[in-house]
Amino acid sequence: MATSPAFAQPGPAGGDAFVTLGTMGGPVPSRDRSQPANALTHGGRVYLVDAGDGTVQQLARAGILLPAVKAVFLSHLHVDHTGGLSAVLGLRNQTNLADRLIVYGPPGTRELVAGMVASMQPAARVGYGIPDKPWLPPAQTVDVIELADGESIKVDGMTVTAAQNTHYDFAPGSVEDRNYKSLALRFDLPGRSIVYTGDTGPSTAVEKLAKGADLLVSEMIDMDGTMANVARNSPNMPAPAKQQLEQHLSTHHLPPDAVGRLAAGAGVKSLVVTHFAAGTPDPARTRSYVTQIRAHFRGPIAIANDLDRF
Repeated sequence: MATSPAFAQPGPAGGDAFVTLGTMGGPVPSRDRSQPANALTHGGRVYLVDAGDGTVQQLARAGILLPAVKAVFLSHLHVDHTGGLSAVLGLRNQTNLADRLIVYGPPGTRELVAGMVASMQPAARVGYGIPDKPWLPPAQTVDVIELADGESIKVDGMTVTAAQNTHYDFAPGSVEDRNYKSLALRFDLPGRSIVYTGDTGPSTAVEKLAKGADLLVSEMIDMDGTMANVARNSPNMPAPAKQQLEQHLSTHHLPPDAVGRLAAGAGVKSLVVTHFAAGTPDPARTRSYVTQIRAHFRGPIAIANDLDRF
């Protein structure tokens, strides 16, 4: 990992921190990295920031108990960022956690969560197989609040601000743009500010959101490595599908150079890089990411691993 030991501290979360639970990016699984998920710890509470597949297991590995999770923030609704939410909801129901979990996210989050709640009904009615002893009705254990571009909300002593990023190409004001948004999120805690880009291409809105932040947690893509990974996973992908994927990856994500420009333009104090769609199996290639970022941003840089704490 290319980082300063004083900057990243792998291990259990304690106090206010941002824990990179899963640092893989994209739908292709990895044996070395879990899918995108993070835990923001503040005031003894835990807030998930995206919840890809494996989130519950990663929480356990980080030493975070599931009942400590009080809310979930979703940047967008691609399944690599939401696949673990169903387990979070279902296992909370199975272990009789009666307090409501709030899921914040872009338009469509309500529909997503409703589908997950529907899938929980048969198990809840069966319960542990004791007659007349079902689990709590799943719909009573979760609430959804959908966030709009530019909206700020207060959550347990911190201010959370959302900004629409460029992970989607829908024309401003179109039906698609109204119904489907990808968000970057800023968390202003009493003594610290953290900005999470979510999945995004170059974006002036994200740069504005991140102005002066203490920590920027940014996605990053290695196009060549990602396409090689896709080719190994889907060798028979039809040409039109491959072309569409290349368009998406090249315009809706940030290469290392763009990550450096974003961090420098926003004037952030430190940078954490995550969401590696290609993984990071080659140490020399990984070091080159830092070199490319460093051409623009001179502050501390960490290439995150799963369970790092910042």
